[in-house]
Amino acid sequence: MKKEIKVAIIDLYNNEKNEGMRCLKEIVSEANNPGAPKVSLDVFETRYKGDVPDMGYDIFISSGGPGSPFEGEGSKWERDYFQVLDDVWNHNQSSQEGKKYIFFICHSFQMMNRFFQTAEVTKRHKRSFGIIPFEKTPAGDNDPLMKDLTNPFYAADFRLFQVINPDHKRINEIGAEILSYELKSEVGDHQPALMAMRISNEIAGTQFHPEADPKSMLYHFKQDERKQQVIDNYNESKYYEMLEWLEHPDKIKLTRKTVLPVFLKSAIDELTFVYSD
Repeated sequence: MKKEIKVAIIDLYNNEKNEGMRCLKEIVSEANNPGAPKVSLDVFETRYKGDVPDMGYDIFISSGGPGSPFEGEGSKWERDYFQVLDDVWNHNQSSQEGKKYIFFICHSFQMMNRFFQTAEVTKRHKRSFGIIPFEKTPAGDNDPLMKDLTNPFYAADFRLFQVINPDHKRINEIGAEILSYELKSEVGDHQPALMAMRISNEIAGTQFHPEADPKSMLYHFKQDERKQQVIDNYNESKYYEMLEWLEHPDKIKLTRKTVLPVFLKSAIDELTFVYSD
């Protein structure tokens, strides 16, 4: 049996104060189970310090982050980041076992779609912030990452950019599937954005923050600016409704304990099987 499963978090927060990294570290820590290989973790501050993991890692988690997904276009850190994605993709195409796994979140989800050229990445009509309902596609309803979520399901969403206009020819070409969209009722006359996609068995991502927990959301909701954003986008009663949703077992608590933990468990189980005697 493989003695250790090495996880790398690719930190794209660019040294901005956040709750996402705490949540991700907790989820990786929870993936350690008696009788299974030890799960170790290293963090690489890719946008801030230019550090990137090598291919010695088994699982990669690429975080959210502030600002535009085009901000680093052409920079060394972005070239190095895309090289990691290219190396993972090519490794998985040529290797029948011992594959590499990678999960993309929010900012990274936008970067993922830029890299794979699966959809258009553009500025959103207005900033999204809060706990938002999203709908699963039929593929999402059957995907291990999302099948146990309600439909619609609820997740934390913070973004000024979006992924729209999926290139279905390209998506079919690489064998990807769209798992979730924004609800039409939430975006009015605007095109619903893609909210989750599976590129392959080993590669997936979400535009929303599956790692968010009630503690992290309270951190945001208690900031005057964030509270005002919700009130401006919706109204004051919606703000207090979102606060109530924090403790609802079928809302972000369900998303937090389902999406990323399932991805990690599946990757760890498959890696353990491959390397077992």
